[in-house]
Amino acid sequence: MKKVLVTTKHRGVFFGESDGEIGETMTLKSARLILYWSQATRGFLGLAATGPAPGSRVSAAVPTLTIVGVTSVAECSEEAAAAIEAGPWS
Repeated sequence: MKKVLVTTKHRGVFFGESDGEIGETMTLKSARLILYWSQATRGFLGLAATGPAPGSRVSAAVPTLTIVGVTSVAECSEEAAAAIEAGPWS
């Protein structure tokens, strides 16, 4: 399983574990919604590279989430995945 960030047509940004299958619809395990990231995060790719900076908002995890309307998938660095999973987030 790879830890990834997924964006959608509806501007959603999600983090979770993927089996590697990429398509219009994807299912993530241990999925979280990235509600907001601070300017210091440096955007979506900053989230994937280093994780959310202070001031960001990340939801609690759900066991499984099916996402529809996928527009991009970025594999997260180990550092970023650990920072997202560390929580708690406001």
